[in-house]
Amino acid sequence: MIAKRQGKAGRPRWKRTLRVGTAYALTAAVAALGWLYSSLPGQVCLEPGQQLQLVRFGYVQPLEMWGSQNVASTQAVGSYQTTLALGGVLPIKTIRAVVMPRQTVTVCGTPFGIKMFSEGALIVGFSDIASSSGASLNPAKEAGLHMGDRVICIGETYTHNNDAVKEALASANGQPVTVIYVRDDQQRQTTLSPVWDSGANEWRAGMWVRDSSAGVGTMTFVDEENGVFAGLGHSISDGDTGQSIALRSGEIVPCEIVGCTAGTIGSPGELKGHFVGDHAIGSISINGQNGVYGKTRTSFSGRSMEVAFAQEVTEGEAEIWTTISGEQPQAYSVVIEHIADADPVRNMVIHVTDPELLEQTGGIVQGMSGSPILQNGRLIGAVTHVLVNDPTRGYGIFAETMLQQAQQTGE
Repeated sequence: MIAKRQGKAGRPRWKRTLRVGTAYALTAAVAALGWLYSSLPGQVCLEPGQQLQLVRFGYVQPLEMWGSQNVASTQAVGSYQTTLALGGVLPIKTIRAVVMPRQTVTVCGTPFGIKMFSEGALIVGFSDIASSSGASLNPAKEAGLHMGDRVICIGETYTHNNDAVKEALASANGQPVTVIYVRDDQQRQTTLSPVWDSGANEWRAGMWVRDSSAGVGTMTFVDEENGVFAGLGHSISDGDTGQSIALRSGEIVPCEIVGCTAGTIGSPGELKGHFVGDHAIGSISINGQNGVYGKTRTSFSGRSMEVAFAQEVTEGEAEIWTTISGEQPQAYSVVIEHIADADPVRNMVIHVTDPELLEQTGGIVQGMSGSPILQNGRLIGAVTHVLVNDPTRGYGIFAETMLQQAQQTGE
């Protein structure tokens, strides 16, 4: 009798354990499938006849179906839907397969100078103004303006540059004036009353603005056929506000690297360069999150190489071409430690292993952005950022992404 009672009591406990275990397993499976869905790319590019294989997701294949709308490979150039499936059976994600001829570009790794003028005047700081009564005033702050706001109009004057801001404030002559500005990509409006600064002998708003920027970067590649270039792998941002500069116009000029400050933990290093003449070698058309792009005005030195598709990039040994002295790049060894297909810009984590580069720079430094990354004889990406707490490591972006943006520039 006692044994029977224990058996009856044990069965519900066993069932509950099974139910709980099943629930945990299902939750883990759903989470794993969710992670896989978000990690898979939304689009892959293929050469005509190339099989769709995701090296980093060997357990994922195209769904085993027939028909041109769900293909593993095709001979015809075009765009097709493909459903990726676990083991080729369990559908995970429908993506776009773009079949296109493989592109060849001139890989550079050379430094170039950047001159940019912003669309509007960027607020980079504030300073109070002593009024005639002795009180400290700041009309810009009182109007609700912040650092990083881009002032595009004051009164009837479009503020394309710093001089236009001064003219607009002078025209207001101390009267309230409408200010149109951009914050977080949204246009806003406020009212500001300039204050007379007797020391400077002019009407002021208590804000410091900047209308241009200059710096040094690395050219990733040139598409000679379309007459366009690509560099940096990230946008040009204002050094004080961190805001991406809204491009009004810009050009690139020859540059020579004359020195380098090595990077240390917590303090990124920097290449030091100077412009070689004022002759522009290209005009900037796009200052975007994945790089700086524009049209060339002359030929560029480099090596003609094929561009790898994103799914062909693998973890392991690679090299970067960068210039740390003069105008000619050298090749340095790196290791690709991690690849993120779904991230729009930070697609790779690279680790500098080359003893010479580590000795000279400590790893990746500012100014190297855009340095080409090569693997298996193809251009696979470009260096974009350094990890501040570990200058031997940094991020890279797929070359495929930069090429697509560059080709839009040439259209």
